[in-house]
Amino acid sequence: MFKALVVDKTETDFSVEVKEVSFDILPEAEVLIKVAYSSINYKDGLASIADGKIVRSYPFIPGIDLAGVVVSSQDPRFQEGDKVIATSYEIGVSHYGGFSEYARIPGDWVVPLPENLSLKEAMVLGTAGFTAALSVQRLEENGVTPAKGKVLVTGATGGVGSIAVSMLAKRGYEVVASTGKATEHDFLHKLGAAEVISRDEVYNGKNKALDKQLWAGAVDPVGGESLAAILSKIHYGGSVAVSGLTGGGNVPTSVFPFILRGVNLLGIDSVYCPMEVRKKLWDRMATDLKPSTLLDSIAVEISLDDLPETLPIILKGQAKGRFVVRI
Repeated sequence: MFKALVVDKTETDFSVEVKEVSFDILPEAEVLIKVAYSSINYKDGLASIADGKIVRSYPFIPGIDLAGVVVSSQDPRFQEGDKVIATSYEIGVSHYGGFSEYARIPGDWVVPLPENLSLKEAMVLGTAGFTAALSVQRLEENGVTPAKGKVLVTGATGGVGSIAVSMLAKRGYEVVASTGKATEHDFLHKLGAAEVISRDEVYNGKNKALDKQLWAGAVDPVGGESLAAILSKIHYGGSVAVSGLTGGGNVPTSVFPFILRGVNLLGIDSVYCPMEVRKKLWDRMATDLKPSTLLDSIAVEISLDDLPETLPIILKGQAKGRFVVRI
């Protein structure tokens, strides 16, 4: 028996609680991992509510991220004692996830822990950090450099945003961080933001087809109407990497930023990112994309038992940085 956070739903009830469970409930897969750390992402918050539309069957163990040590493996690529990371794919959605002392994961979903990265640091980064890193890489692949001008990061106190600010600053970019939290300007400056602006300075409720060119690129985990405003303010030939929809799924833009300024809208998907790209990006997250600011300054560490009361915070938009779960 071991401990795990179990969400369960019946016709009349919904529950989220830490329970003692049996190894028998774990899905069949090649690699058994003793989990050391997990982290909280927006999807995990959705998995913790009755109408979150993330979990496909109940009972279920959520947690889309995990890092730990291999206990046993039927996959020759992994041996007992190996330190590994597993994020994305179906983990925490249809396959039991990381809010658990043990997890069984398909070998094709497992990444060896890079040198220069601890298990805890890997989960301070987690899916949010991977999404931020993929956003930065895609901007660079499309010609955004520090010499081209300022780069905007929206939702900058959240998981993706806070890590993106730090990664971009390390790469030498002049980062403009946008947030709705007036009390967190010092936090963002410490992460490396050169300038902090309000949400209203990005989108004031009115959109123009084309506006004043302000930024060479943007990392946007927010989406919605503010994304349309961002696109209208990007430099000629610049790019926006979009990875989220906390601001909504509809983007009321026009073709003008694309056909008159050559702006690129880059879709960022961390879930099914190919393993070859995934491994190389994790290596970058341990080297040139590892935030210069202490990762601990981004992270709040909690225990497995703290999860039921902590998960709602991320859905309310009250999270700052990353919640790391010590398993």
